[in-house]
Amino acid sequence: MPIGLIALALGGFGIGLTEFGIVGLLPEVAGDFDVTESVAGYLVSGYALSVAIGALGLTAAITRFDRKKVLVGLMTLFIAGNLISAVAPTYELLMVGRIVAALCHGAFFSVGAVVASDMVAANKKAGAIALMFGGLTAANVLGVPLGTFVGQQFGWRSTFWAITVIGVVALVGIQLLVPQTTAAARTDLRAELAVFRRGQVWVSIALSVLAFGGVIGGYTYIAFTLTEVSGFATSTVPWLLVLFGAGTFIGNFVGGKAADKALNGSLIGIMAVLTVVMGVFALTAESKVATLIMLLLMGTIGLATAPGLQVRTMKYADDAPTMASGANIAAFNVGNALGAWLGGLALAAGYGFVSPLWVGAGLALAGLVVVAAGSLGGGKAAEKNSAAGAARRTEAVEVGAQ
Repeated sequence: MPIGLIALALGGFGIGLTEFGIVGLLPEVAGDFDVTESVAGYLVSGYALSVAIGALGLTAAITRFDRKKVLVGLMTLFIAGNLISAVAPTYELLMVGRIVAALCHGAFFSVGAVVASDMVAANKKAGAIALMFGGLTAANVLGVPLGTFVGQQFGWRSTFWAITVIGVVALVGIQLLVPQTTAAARTDLRAELAVFRRGQVWVSIALSVLAFGGVIGGYTYIAFTLTEVSGFATSTVPWLLVLFGAGTFIGNFVGGKAADKALNGSLIGIMAVLTVVMGVFALTAESKVATLIMLLLMGTIGLATAPGLQVRTMKYADDAPTMASGANIAAFNVGNALGAWLGGLALAAGYGFVSPLWVGAGLALAGLVVVAAGSLGGGKAAEKNSAAGAARRTEAVEVGAQ
């Protein structure tokens, strides 16, 4: 295993903690700034939308730069955003801090995914990407519950101070462990953008939106579901989130293995199970035992999609991997924003604290339809794009040699 993958996972851990660490603290934030539950949820959807913008805008801007320097710069931006969040005196400034930190998120994972996949053999790419995303899942397993606990004990601001420190450590790790690369210097931005003319790329993007929207639609407001519906004490929320986090850790690596064996088939199966899990959770949320089981399953099945979704996008655009990867990260977070927004609308409309879970089930079902339809005829598209990628790489080498 290339040691650089550890550094990428470390960066992913810090970023994952920033994205989801606030989920368990939304009741405290809402109370501190005197805003409603749905308005507090905008801190999740606003972050996600900013990620989407950064994933496309920053990725396009940095395609010609050395990827290691790009990763270092992005982590610096991440640290600055969390510092703003830690000292924010108002809800609006907290949102600004979230947005600043989020700008680096998409570009980090899109560039990092390309770097990770380039470090290993072709038949291990999904596994390498899964390892990089392992930092994100580790944040769910350890970081989010711990961050929630720290925030409940010492105030939610202390969590952002802790994330800032983690960001500094991640920055040092990237500087020391990620190898230099100049491959991005030969990237043709117009050729990268041309991948958006391909139907299968849009199928992958739509699937990513719906898959992550389904999971985050329920997860954003899970603290309210656990306390108001399932009847758990507020003090137990951090430890309950460990179940979801443990599930994401398992699902991420299992999903990577499954995607390496049967990409479209594994995604169809995972989306079908995710639809069932979200619906069953909504029906059984009043049972504490059932809630414990469904939390674990929601994390496992939800994050099992991540490696396959990333690989699928890059598969149908392997001649423009950086922009394709960035587009998919943007899609993940558009899905996050969509799920959080629709879940908030359901709450504001008075449908109760299980309504975000039903929103998640609906989005997952839509994703199942998309991937099933998109799998038809996908083989020829991949073969055509692979040939185009080989031709483009040959041309790049010839140009570089002149």
